[in-house]
Amino acid sequence: MTKKILIVRSSSLGDLVHMLPAISDIAKHVPGAMIDWVAEDAFKEIPSWHPAVHEVIPMAHRRWRKAWMSAQSIAERKVFKEKLSSTHYDVVLDMQALMKSIWVVRQTKGVRHGLNWKSAREPLASLFYHVKHKVNFWQPAVTRQRLLAAAAFGYEYSGEPDFGLQRFTEGTAIQDYAIIMPSASRDDKLWPQEDWFAVFDRLTQAGLGLKLLAGNEKEAARAQEMIKDYPNAQVLPRMSLTGVAEAIAPARIMIGLDSGLTHLSAALGRPTIGIYSASTPVRTPLVGSGFTASLGDRGVPPSREIVLSKLEQALQL
Repeated sequence: MTKKILIVRSSSLGDLVHMLPAISDIAKHVPGAMIDWVAEDAFKEIPSWHPAVHEVIPMAHRRWRKAWMSAQSIAERKVFKEKLSSTHYDVVLDMQALMKSIWVVRQTKGVRHGLNWKSAREPLASLFYHVKHKVNFWQPAVTRQRLLAAAAFGYEYSGEPDFGLQRFTEGTAIQDYAIIMPSASRDDKLWPQEDWFAVFDRLTQAGLGLKLLAGNEKEAARAQEMIKDYPNAQVLPRMSLTGVAEAIAPARIMIGLDSGLTHLSAALGRPTIGIYSASTPVRTPLVGSGFTASLGDRGVPPSREIVLSKLEQALQL
């Protein structure tokens, strides 16, 4: 018998990546699961990668809130609401527990599950669920999501996280290049350029090409300036998230700031080193089947020496 399930987890990139193992668990433990997923339009590719996801329902809340009462926003929200209300779900599972996700949940038909008052990041969200679950807050995000899904559907999960990204990894030959993410939207996430140059030098000594990712024109210009003395380096052009995943999957190694793309690399099983300076890896460590190192913490960026030490470990694999 089909069990219709709606997952509400709209953003951000890294958070959607962290959700994927919970989807694998649901597909494994819930017979007849038909899983739909509400995701922000900019990230809708990520749920579509998982073979257990039946339909991705895109929303554009980030764009709508900039012009909430414009004719276009009103029309698009009407279509979104009609889409949500067209299906009666057996379970509507809010994996965000934010008031913005409640705006979605309240437009659905079905039994609403979510975190209880003490577990939710925004406790008021818990008032809108029919069934509330306790999941301790200070745990890795992947673990929290797996625990919440298990509580909602009454099973116990086991084993390492399965991100369901085999479409990128199966039969993929590893190539001699490193993926590097040295840029961020916030200056407090950055790592000193001199330290990056030490990393570039070691990767070059290992015979690897350098492929840098950038999220916008400003980041691309910064990355281009950083590699001007490295003939083995290039800044990759802007591409879809699927294109980025296809670039990461064959990489020998990835090293980057704490970003969604660095977490995607770990999920793809690549040796991945994450540099944290504006967030804590206690809640969002790198998780994957390959070598990972989550270095630094909020306000305490990792030293050049520790990053190079972990890089040396990864290169020996």
